[in-house]
Amino acid sequence: MPKTALLKLDDKELTLPVMIGSEGEHAVDIGKLRAETGYITYDDGFGNTGSCTSAITFIDGEQGILRYRGYPIEQLAEKSDFVETAYLVMNGELPDKAQRAKFSGLLGENAPLREGMRRFIQTFPRDSHPMAMLSASLNALGAYYPHLASNNHQRDLEHFDEAAAIAISKVRTITADIFRVSQGKPFNHPKPDLLYCENFLHLMFSDPYKDYSPTPEVAQALNLFLLLHADHEQNCSTSTVKMVASAGANLFASVSAGVNALWGPLHGGANMAVLEMLKNIHADGDDGTRFIAAAKSGKGDRLMGFGHRVYKNYDPRAKIIKASFHKALASLGIKDDPLLNIAMNLEKVALSDDYFIQRKLYPNVDFYSGLIMRAIGIPENLFTVMFAIGRMPGWIAQWREVAQNPKLKIYRPRQVYTGKTKRDYPANR
Repeated sequence: MPKTALLKLDDKELTLPVMIGSEGEHAVDIGKLRAETGYITYDDGFGNTGSCTSAITFIDGEQGILRYRGYPIEQLAEKSDFVETAYLVMNGELPDKAQRAKFSGLLGENAPLREGMRRFIQTFPRDSHPMAMLSASLNALGAYYPHLASNNHQRDLEHFDEAAAIAISKVRTITADIFRVSQGKPFNHPKPDLLYCENFLHLMFSDPYKDYSPTPEVAQALNLFLLLHADHEQNCSTSTVKMVASAGANLFASVSAGVNALWGPLHGGANMAVLEMLKNIHADGDDGTRFIAAAKSGKGDRLMGFGHRVYKNYDPRAKIIKASFHKALASLGIKDDPLLNIAMNLEKVALSDDYFIQRKLYPNVDFYSGLIMRAIGIPENLFTVMFAIGRMPGWIAQWREVAQNPKLKIYRPRQVYTGKTKRDYPANR
């Protein structure tokens, strides 16, 4: 017999279905609550509310588990790469050789930007925030590819592979062009013989007189950074993508909205906050010792890059990226960077001090990712843009789940009104 929950309200009893997910999560289905009782639920910040069913990503924060389409993140980090993982996240299965070749071909074909797009990027002031430029540019793709942005889900899904490849490929070219404009440098053109990450680094850092060639360790660190951020369940930006998609919006408009949500410092700015913390510690002439002592006393500044809202254990992504981080630094010959030295002091204390261990304040993925970006040469104002490049496959996959839902309803949360009750307009006004 299916499991149910019994809700008593006033003199009514309501039997509510219980949903059980494939990993054993339980949820009470309140879909008929308002219609049958007149009540709604109140859940500030949606922390206890399941907004959808999804087959993409599974997280167990207590156990420190992250899986894409059932595959543990540790195995994907060891055996896969960003392009293959992007295909998996969007399509549900790992590609065979033919599918991988076709997808890689689509990414290569769609790497260049049309000249109109490049002129559009050049029209922004040089001090514009890169996230504003990225959001506007992704949204503008719908104007350049109207057959992929009909705002009719059935028609848009017919061209899904092309639209997905355009978004994933062009987001790196747009990012590189944004960077080049900010530096007053000419644009580079994609090279079809380079892999995804190597091509991105070429677009970013090559000069007319000298091509940029990353060390294998740097390319691998970037690959892992993107792979580890490919999806993360129903966070703020992903929920935004799905809400916009529920209105029937096309893929480009939806991921553009995701960029704007990610721009918020409480969501996408954590790795920037880590570097700001390290710079402040350095400016105070501290090696991290005084900062840690103040944090433990409760009188200091917040310790950024430690602990996680979802993971109550060690962030599984941090374990993976940590090893890659050290290899990349060694390949670049970076040994005595003051911020790096402070970061390593903080890490050492957090992994050995009972205060942090008992509170499970382990270094998270943002602690290492900001340092990796800095070592590669990516400026801080592009850190959140880098996050968006990595998250693009997840946003696309989540958009697809909404678009494919035959019972789709536009997302429309309720509210508990707390304003003035009815009042009349003053007669003598």
